[in-house]
Amino acid sequence: MAITQAIANAFKKQLLEGDQNFSSSGGDKFKLALYTSSATLNSATTAYASTNEVANTGTYTAGGDPLAGQNTSIASGVAIVDFANLSFTGVTLTARGALIYNTSSAVTNAAVAVLDFGADKTATSGTFTIQFPAFTTAAAILRISG
Repeated sequence: MAITQAIANAFKKQLLEGDQNFSSSGGDKFKLALYTSSATLNSATTAYASTNEVANTGTYTAGGDPLAGQNTSIASGVAIVDFANLSFTGVTLTARGALIYNTSSAVTNAAVAVLDFGADKTATSGTFTIQFPAFTTAAAILRISG
């Protein structure tokens, strides 16, 4: 079992087919789910699945939470996407990684990106926060360049 940081291959194809919309107004809805070190997530992941997802605790429930504040931009030939940080409160959990996925009807539960935390991250009766990188062409969570 392993979690490998990657953009999902199926997502890349869906972008070319117009099945993913990151517009801040009227765009698709995205969620983030947390996974244990027993999960296998990588570029071949095609959709959200509950296998080896972190158990319900505090405000974390199966399927994770919606991502808010999605925003897009382009600069120096690099298109970027950003989301607001996401916090789960009152949780006791250990997560090794996460999956960003699209919950919209055109591509229901389609995988977008796998996040590898590099090691197990734990919260005990506390807050577990996903802090997204800076919204820049060098750091944004999703970047497309030519």
